[in-house]
Amino acid sequence: MINLLLFPVLIPFLFAAVLLLFPKKLKAQRIVTIIGLLLALASAFTLLYKVKIDGVQTLTLGSWAPPFGITMVSDMFSALLVTSSLIIALFVIWYSFSYMDEAREKSFYYPAILFMLTGVNGAFTTGDIFNLFVFFEVLLMSSYVLIVLGGERIQLKESIKYIIVNIVSSSLFVITVGYLYSVVGTLNMADISVKLAELGEVGIVTVIAVLFLIVFGIKGGIFPLFFWLPGSYAAPPVPILALFGALLTKVGVYAIMRTYTLFFTTDVGFTHELLMILAIITIVVGCIGALAYFDLKQIIIYNIVIAVGVILFGASVMNENGMMGSVFYLIHDILIKGALFLLIGIVIKITGTSDLRKMGGLMKKYPVLAWSYLIAAFGLAGIPPLSGFIGKMLIVQGGFEGELLWQSVFILASSLIVLLSAIRIFIYAFWGEPKGESTLLGPKSYRRLLTPTIVLVAITVFYGVGAEFLVPFMTDASDLLLDPSIYVDAVFEGVK
Repeated sequence: MINLLLFPVLIPFLFAAVLLLFPKKLKAQRIVTIIGLLLALASAFTLLYKVKIDGVQTLTLGSWAPPFGITMVSDMFSALLVTSSLIIALFVIWYSFSYMDEAREKSFYYPAILFMLTGVNGAFTTGDIFNLFVFFEVLLMSSYVLIVLGGERIQLKESIKYIIVNIVSSSLFVITVGYLYSVVGTLNMADISVKLAELGEVGIVTVIAVLFLIVFGIKGGIFPLFFWLPGSYAAPPVPILALFGALLTKVGVYAIMRTYTLFFTTDVGFTHELLMILAIITIVVGCIGALAYFDLKQIIIYNIVIAVGVILFGASVMNENGMMGSVFYLIHDILIKGALFLLIGIVIKITGTSDLRKMGGLMKKYPVLAWSYLIAAFGLAGIPPLSGFIGKMLIVQGGFEGELLWQSVFILASSLIVLLSAIRIFIYAFWGEPKGESTLLGPKSYRRLLTPTIVLVAITVFYGVGAEFLVPFMTDASDLLLDPSIYVDAVFEGVK
């Protein structure tokens, strides 16, 4: 039963390998991909249940005991993220059947997505810091394929920037892991936690913590390291943008939260205060970007930057409410960003443009789309009782408890900016007199695109309204992040 741990990583990998054998058989590609995702999702839900009942699950590969073998760990935090990533991938694939053109679908589109999921879920599940680097590379190589898929001029231009930034980031990652190994002599994350706690407050450890923040900050999109993100994410088609926006930055955020709660807890006065300052500036810059653009994609992309700042602020506070709020808001952001990108994808298909100034009056002909967007926009801004409200409320409460008064008030104020940016899209695109409608989207295709989108919006609504049922899961995740000994004891159980 414990091998369930590997299923959400192995199933996408094996199905991706099978898909490589017949890239041009489109119907078979679609069917096999959906079957693979459903099996992976079933294993993820089963694993989530097992973690809830039996606690942290671990598996050390080969016959080597930890810390010498490569350990995979599924705790509540990673299990929730693995499940969320598979849910969003399932809806993006379903949506892609009607959105993507056949030429792109036949160019290894589905294998690339499944390989990317292998990297994402592997990064969430690994208990080895070097293996985290390996899984980052798996998801990045897949994302390189997806970002250039179709070979449009803007994609090729932005992909060069995207690849160069990630190569630099990955090189720095290896160097930082080398520094860390030279200090502690181990790559097992639980063992690193023990060794660093024994070392206490040492200057070199603080330097390594800052280097990791730079590495993961580039991947997560924090200030000032997000400069590559708006252009690169906007270049590929909307389903790929939805996957990138919902998942890739979250892997960077996860890595920061994991290392800053498991390893770097000896000099909190410096490292976590630095994280908090960068989180606040990230929110400021995200708010400016969200209001500055009239491009649908850019507005939502800058809202990703805002969310990264909000999540990391909650994590930097290091108290129960702040941490639980961060976990809640992280899952919320995966779901709501996925839903919003799918919604604006339909708007772009209908109008033939992503420029708000060339849109108008879609409410009259597409009322279901309009109201679905409005619900998602309210969820994004954190209007109660929708999903964004619970996480942000807990983060603000954690901030007040940590005596961070003006920062917490600022987090609340940023919700108004998020709401303004989202409502601006509603007013420009759906209100007023109809204009700029193209004939790119027929009624049948519209319904096919709208169905997965509405179901995903409904899931985000349930995530907020049904928060009471989810609190035990979120509590387990936040307790584990605040008490590294739970993670360490699970990994070393039976070794001594």
